[in-house]
Amino acid sequence: MNLPELTLPATGGNPVALGALKGGKAVIYFYPKDNTPGCTNETKDFGALHAEFAAAGCQVFGVSRDSLKSHENFKAKLELPFELLSDADEALCNALGVIKMKNMYGKQVRGIERSTFVFAADGSLAREWRGVKVPGHAAEVLEFVRSL
Repeated sequence: MNLPELTLPATGGNPVALGALKGGKAVIYFYPKDNTPGCTNETKDFGALHAEFAAAGCQVFGVSRDSLKSHENFKAKLELPFELLSDADEALCNALGVIKMKNMYGKQVRGIERSTFVFAADGSLAREWRGVKVPGHAAEVLEFVRSL
């Protein structure tokens, strides 16, 4: 699998063309919703390690189905050093197969399965994590990125 040839709206005002990320490593992590506890903790963890990802030649992007306005507020609240991508139409979610049926408060709902993808400099998928548990995950991803 390679980086999908999609362009998504991003915080900071500049859409991100995923195909243009070739030439450097990229982490794309999917989370269910802005401003929820697990998503906040995961995003803070990636933010705290951002300088180390950058030193390893890797860009980091968080993705959910939230609106760009929601993402801008979430980014500002957490003072994130990287951009969040809005996938409201689920194009990237569908390309990478992260939409699943989940149980929420006893109801079946369609939602994003917390997942992370690392793409190598040639644009190929180097590793994926599905059903991610937040504690220690960002550090594990960083160790893998350093090994590439």
